[in-house]
Amino acid sequence: MELQDRLIILFDYYGELLTDSQKNYFIDYYFHNLTLSEIAENNGVSKNAVSKDLKLATSKLEDFDSKLKLIDKDKKITKLIKETGNEELIEKINNILDL
Repeated sequence: MELQDRLIILFDYYGELLTDSQKNYFIDYYFHNLTLSEIAENNGVSKNAVSKDLKLATSKLEDFDSKLKLIDKDKKITKLIKETGNEELIEKINNILDL
């Protein structure tokens, strides 16, 4: 899996744990494909500030996943759900997980 794809998945799981500026810079950089200079200009900060926040955000996302392992747990649960074939159970679990 490409690093950018992994970071986007991590953001989907843990993005709400980042600061507002980290979330905004991450979204602008990885989802809107803006350059560091464009993000800095749009937010009235230095390019260095954006770079530092992005590095910190990606580091935090990796750290959250190394501790919580939600992605691996989700994959295991999804596999078990598919293997059961019990539609009622699948529906109940999906409702709990908001899938």
